Amino acid sequence: MDMTNTTSDFILLGLFEHTAAHLLLFVMVLTIAFASLVGNALMLFLIHWDPQLHTPMYFLLSQLSLMDVLLGATIVPKMSADYLTGKKSISPVGCGLQIFVSLMLGGGESFLLAAMCYDRYVAVCHPLRYYILMNWPLCQRMTLGSWFLGAADGLMQAAATLSFPYCSAHEMDHFFCEAPTLVHLACADTSVFENVMYICCVLMLLVPLSLILTSYGLILSSVLQMRSGEARKAFAICSSHLCVVGLFYGAALFTYMRPKSYRLANHDKVVSAFYTVFTPALNPLIYSLRNSKVKGALKRWLGKCAALSHG
Repeated sequence: MDMTNTTSDFILLGLFEHTAAHLLLFVMVLTIAFASLVGNALMLFLIHWDPQLHTPMYFLLSQLSLMDVLLGATIVPKMSADYLTGKKSISPVGCGLQIFVSLMLGGGESFLLAAMCYDRYVAVCHPLRYYILMNWPLCQRMTLGSWFLGAADGLMQAAATLSFPYCSAHEMDHFFCEAPTLVHLACADTSVFENVMYICCVLMLLVPLSLILTSYGLILSSVLQMRSGEARKAFAICSSHLCVVGLFYGAALFTYMRPKSYRLANHDKVVSAFYTVFTPALNPLIYSLRNSKVKGALKRWLGKCAALSHG
């Protein structure tokens, strides 16, 4: 396979090699990505279709599903086409677009999870004042703020990353353009940018995470004072969100906040695959299996479809 780079394009070496074992892994990843698309699209549809899900909590969940759909659509088609065709080049514009969209969605999801945690805090600790403290204008402002902050971070990092001159070797040992990987190819001193990028990651990850941990500390304090039945109900409300928070922040902190000396290309690729493919597939599964209202909406929709097919 000719990997010579005669243009300014970058070369993505990809996640898989052309072996029987890697072909099987590729099919598995593609299947999981398709399941993620179907699961998140179904969550979006059910939340829009069922009036019982027209609440701030499910509106925020629909935004999480939308972010996961867009993230998969940004990464997986290009990765699949590169593997199947052997054409692994990506233009600087395409590379910048991948960096912008992935950071916008990742940063936006970070703040969105904090907003969802605030929603859970109000639902558990102040249930009688829920629709006052978690009203629709506030919910919409938090959602727009999440998208805006993510987009601002993505735009700044994508523009800064592509402003560097790059050496003749444009090969990236990755399956999509990610700022920490791309910046290592620059033929210039990137230490200032890397320090700024690290500070951005602290703000985009640790600030929302600290808010989440504070909220769950208050929730735990309130749950410990409840009767056992109420405590189980409160735990059920929060457990799904805790699973999603752990999956997202674990992968994000590993990817963006490790020292350079601990970075290995294979580790980066596996963790990136985890948060771009596997976690978005798990999110709708976690929320649907542990949420009676979502399961109820799905049953009502399937019942309506069955009635129409027999009508």
